[in-house]
Amino acid sequence: MPNHPAKVRDPWFDNAKMALVTLVVVGHSWTLLPHNVVNDQAYDFLYFWHVPAFVFVTGYLSRSFTWSTARLVALVRTVVVPYILFETALALFRVYVGGERLQDLFQDPHWPMWYLSALFFWRLMTPIFRPLWGGLLVAVLISLAVGLRVGDTLDMARILGLLPFFVLGLKATPERLALLRGRPQLKVAAVLTLLGLVVLAHWTDAWASTEWLYYRSSYGELEDSDARAILVRAGVLAVGIVGAWAFLSLVPRVGGWFATMGSASLVVYLFHGFVVRGLGYSTYPDWAAAHPVLSLPLTTLGAVALALLLAWQPVARRLGVLVDPVGFAQDHVRHAMDLTRATEETEEHAEALADAIAHTEEHGRPTPGTG
Repeated sequence: MPNHPAKVRDPWFDNAKMALVTLVVVGHSWTLLPHNVVNDQAYDFLYFWHVPAFVFVTGYLSRSFTWSTARLVALVRTVVVPYILFETALALFRVYVGGERLQDLFQDPHWPMWYLSALFFWRLMTPIFRPLWGGLLVAVLISLAVGLRVGDTLDMARILGLLPFFVLGLKATPERLALLRGRPQLKVAAVLTLLGLVVLAHWTDAWASTEWLYYRSSYGELEDSDARAILVRAGVLAVGIVGAWAFLSLVPRVGGWFATMGSASLVVYLFHGFVVRGLGYSTYPDWAAAHPVLSLPLTTLGAVALALLLAWQPVARRLGVLVDPVGFAQDHVRHAMDLTRATEETEEHAEALADAIAHTEEHGRPTPGTG
C-alpha cells in the first residue's frame, strides 16, 4: 500500500488565532482605562476589525462541519459543555467577588461567553450556508434586517449581525486565501488600510458610535431612522471586512512558538476574563485614571503577557482539562482500556510462552547422534 503523507498543519491559522485572541484580551483590558481621545480611538480602531477577523477565521475552520451524529456530539462536548461551565463560573466570580447582580443566566450570555453561543449556532448553520449560492448576500441581508427587531436571548442579535463574516470564512478556499496573503503589494495596501482605519476611528462618533461595533443593539436604540441605521450597519460591515482582510494579509505563515500557542486560543479566551474582571474590582481603574499616559502601554503589555501565559503549553495543558472535561475523561478511559488490552495481550503471550517451555521440558529434546 502507498504511504500517504500526514496532513500538514498550516501555521498561518495558528498565528492568526493566537494574534486575534491576544487582541481580544487587549480589547477587554482596555475597558479598565479612563475615557480620553487616545484610549477611545485605539479601542474603536481595534473593534472595527478584530472581532470580524476572528469570526472569519472561525468560519473557515468550520467548513467541514456536518449534521452527522459524531459532529453534533463533538459540538455539544466542545461548545455547549464549556459554555455551561464557564458561564456558571464567571457568574459566580462576578457575584461573589465583584458584588454584581446578574440576571438571565445561560439565557443571556455574560460578557465573553457570547462567542460560545454564537459558535454553536454558526456551526449549525454551516451545512446551509456553505453550499448556498448567494449565501453571503443572504447573510448580509440578515445582518441588516436583524437590527430591526431581535431580542437578546442567547445574544442572537450579535450572532446574526456578525453572520456575514462567518459565511465569508465558509466561502473562502485555500486558493483565495493564498491571494490574500501571498502578494507583497497587498501587504503595503494592508498597512495603509489599517492606518486609514486609525484615522477613521477618530470620527467614529460622527458617523456611528462604539456601540455599533458590538452588533448587539436594535436600531431603535441607536438611531431615530431605520433607513439611516441600515446604512450605518452596512458601513460597519464594510469597514469590518476591509480591516479584517488587511490584518489577515499581514499574518506571517511561519511556524514557531507563537504558532504553537494558537492551539490554546480557547483556553486564553475562557480564562482571561477572570483576571480582567478581577482587576476591575481592584483599585487598578483608579490607578489607570490617575496615570492616563502610562496606563495604556502598561495595560496593553500586561494583556499580551496574560495571553501568552495562558497559551504557554504547561499552563494551557492543565487548564485545558477544565475547558474540555468530557474529552479529558474520554481520553483517560481510552488510555485505561488500551492499557488493559495491552496487559491482557502480554499475559496471553506469557502464558503461551510458559506452555511452550513446559511442553519442551516434558517431552525433552532428542539427544544428538541417537534415534
